[in-house]
Amino acid sequence: MIETRVLSEGDWKMWRELRLAALAEAAYAFGAQLADWQGEGDREERWRGRLAIPGSYNILAMLDGQPVGMASGVPTDQDGVVELISMYVAPVGRGRSVGDHLVRAVEQWARLVGAGTLRLAVVEGNKSAWALYQRNGFRDTGELGDLMPDGVRREHIMVKSLVA
Repeated sequence: MIETRVLSEGDWKMWRELRLAALAEAAYAFGAQLADWQGEGDREERWRGRLAIPGSYNILAMLDGQPVGMASGVPTDQDGVVELISMYVAPVGRGRSVGDHLVRAVEQWARLVGAGTLRLAVVEGNKSAWALYQRNGFRDTGELGDLMPDGVRREHIMVKSLVA
């Protein structure tokens, strides 16, 4: 059974552990790089600050008591639009509906805070993520997002309307 754990600043060590694993195992999927969060970047106040983004919703998916996935919902500067960020499912959680669980949890939070649109960025070539998001009702807007650290690939913006 998949359980959801909502995180606060005090849970920074759990967040840190899974985030570093995500950046190591799936570097191709993130705009941030592992090196950015190690060494000088690996500071308690930075991790706490990440979980303390005003209005954010940060969760872990737990499977058999172990964290196997993470995601965050954050407000944007656009009225009625929130963003799904930092989505990751560890290999042990893949194929077990953990990704769907995380997306639904962030969507539920988005509806509770009155958002009309849930937005995300996904890198081209990440077929599993594209399939997950499409399965959950997101559509590609055709808008390009940030350039990835490799200097070649770009993120693509996907959205889901939360208005009935």
